[in-house]
Amino acid sequence: MKWFKYLLLIFALSCSAASVSYGQCAMCTLNAENSTKEGNMQGRGLNDGILFLLVIPYLAAAGLGYLWYKKYRKKSPVKKKLLTR
Repeated sequence: MKWFKYLLLIFALSCSAASVSYGQCAMCTLNAENSTKEGNMQGRGLNDGILFLLVIPYLAAAGLGYLWYKKYRKKSPVKKKLLTR
């Protein structure tokens, strides 16, 4: 039950931080769109940075999932052959 309280706390904190970061993402997107329309290449780099920051958490979660799978998957029991003569 203790882990559930920690999970609930982490979920609540992550939901409260999402509203703050959402406004920043819209400002970055608007800045990138305006700069690319004017022929400036800085907006393209900003878009690439946004995509890079978006991909990293998914790669980390996939890596942890793979490690968890490798560690906790059930191994098939070794079948012993009976030697009959």
